[in-house]
Amino acid sequence: MTQALGPLARTLALPYYEDALPAHDRFHARRVRDVALRLAEECEAPVDTDVLAAAAWLHDIGRPRERTGAVDDHDAWGAAEAATLLEAEGVATDRAEAVARCIESHSIRASSPEPATVEAELLFDADKLDAAGARGIVRLACIVGERSGRTGERYAVIDDPSVSDLEPPADPDIALLREWAAERLALLYTEPGRRLGASRREFVDEFFHRFDRELGRDGEV
Repeated sequence: MTQALGPLARTLALPYYEDALPAHDRFHARRVRDVALRLAEECEAPVDTDVLAAAAWLHDIGRPRERTGAVDDHDAWGAAEAATLLEAEGVATDRAEAVARCIESHSIRASSPEPATVEAELLFDADKLDAAGARGIVRLACIVGERSGRTGERYAVIDDPSVSDLEPPADPDIALLREWAAERLALLYTEPGRRLGASRREFVDEFFHRFDRELGRDGEV
C-alpha cells in the first residue's frame, strides 16, 4: 500500500524547495495546504482532500527552476513532474493526474488553464489568499525583492516625493503591492475563498491606509 497522498507529496516536494526564495518556499506550500484544507471544510461540494493536500505541497516545485531559467513555465513543468513522482511511488494514474490538473491551473498568468475541478479551484484560491492579509503583504514584498534582484530594477519605492524634495520616482511606488493583492483577491473562485478574502482585504486596506498616513499623505500618525 502506498503512503497517504498528502504526506507522500510533502516528502517528495521538500527537496525541490531547498533552493527556493522566501515567497515560494516550503513554508508557502504549507500555508497553502493549510488554507486549502480549511476552505475545503466550508465547501458545499465534495472535495478530495488528499488530492488537494498533495497539490498544495507540490504546486510550486518548479519555481526555483523557473527563476534560474531552467524551465519556462513552472505550472506546466511542475504538473508533469508531480505526476511522474507520484506514479513512481505507486499512486494510481487518475489520482496523480488529478493532482497535476490542480497544479497546472494554479497561476494567474494568461497561459494557465482555468481550474477544472473543485480541488483546482480551492488550490488556486488558497495560493492567492497567501498574497493577502498580514503574511501576504510580507510575501508580496518578498516577490518585489525577488523580481528587482533578477531584473536589476526597482519595483517599489516607499518614499513619497510629494512630501520631500525628491524627484518623482520612475518606478511604481508601494501601491504596486496594493494592486497585486487586489488583483488576486478579485480572481477567487470559491465562496469560502471569497469570504476569507474579504476579511484579509480589510486588513490590507487598513495597512495601506496606515502606510499612507506614515508617509504624510493623510496626516502623520
